[in-house]
Amino acid sequence: MSTKRLTHVPDEPKKLVTSQGDKDVVASLWAEYKSTGAEQARERLILNYAPLVKFVAGRVASGLPQSVDQADLVSYGVFGLIDAIDKFEPERGWKFETYAISRIKGAIIDELRSIDWVPRSVRNKAREVERAYSKLEAELHRTPEESEVAKEIGVTEAELQQILSQISYVGVVALDEVVGGGEQGSGGTTVGDMVAGSVGDPVAAFEV
Repeated sequence: MSTKRLTHVPDEPKKLVTSQGDKDVVASLWAEYKSTGAEQARERLILNYAPLVKFVAGRVASGLPQSVDQADLVSYGVFGLIDAIDKFEPERGWKFETYAISRIKGAIIDELRSIDWVPRSVRNKAREVERAYSKLEAELHRTPEESEVAKEIGVTEAELQQILSQISYVGVVALDEVVGGGEQGSGGTTVGDMVAGSVGDPVAAFEV
């Protein structure tokens, strides 16, 4: 794996804030950090949102070979969380968790890309499927059905399933690029989404 590692990953709280009192505290931390740049407020925000890193790392790890250490993914993801905290603009009204998940996932994927261990044949298949999804999403203005994607690339649904299985097996999540890009809080269909299935509401995993 890459040598890019954090020397210390903050201990993770058991869950994100849920009570109104806790939310008020976090809101005050955001206000303090964004107005003064206070390092202590920044560190407390990192600790509060640390469970998101473990969640995203777990989702990414589910599509990777067992040889990939999830602790490495968590380490890469912390960089994404810190980047999200530094760049987030609370006044724009977006939910931080949604924005942070995208940044955390991006940081992990960027590091996996730098390793470049995905076989070329699988990489080519992934890009072909991704292009088909992108084209159909643009034409249909919705997520295409697998039958539509299969027709677009000239294979049967069974063959498409086999391709997706091959992609998932070797961890093509390292190629996970958002179709169409996006700004803070936006997203799109990715190869990782195709092979891993629906995540549902990731923020809900930390709410009671």
